[in-house]
Amino acid sequence: MLNDFRQFALRGNVVDLAIGVIIGAAFGKIVESLVGDILMPVIGSITGGIDFSNYFAPLSSNVSSTVLAQAREQGAVLAYGNFITVVVNFLIVAFVLFLVVKAISTARARFAAEEAAAVAAVPRSEELLTEIRDLLAKKPRKG
Repeated sequence: MLNDFRQFALRGNVVDLAIGVIIGAAFGKIVESLVGDILMPVIGSITGGIDFSNYFAPLSSNVSSTVLAQAREQGAVLAYGNFITVVVNFLIVAFVLFLVVKAISTARARFAAEEAAAVAAVPRSEELLTEIRDLLAKKPRKG
């Protein structure tokens, strides 16, 4: 059983998946910073200084604060502004991944077309030699 687990864990697909998850987590932090530090402040300035991350609706009568962090300490809140930020993060990640996959697909198609063209393009001298060989093979031998 231990041997089977070792074979599973060291199989190429599992290692590739682990690397993908690690890179994905790092990429997620980059996108989170892009949205939180660059995009949302710009959107906030366009909308008149609105900070989406601080939008919430109190679910308890004990909540009197206008700051989300303090309101959470006072009672239950519905932090829909944070949800908007997370949705924007997701849309950006999905769009960037779409662009990456599209670029990879385009590059693969271009390389496959170049390889097919290189294989299909046989030099004229080789074509002539092939014809001569075929003609000599058909010619009856004297002997």
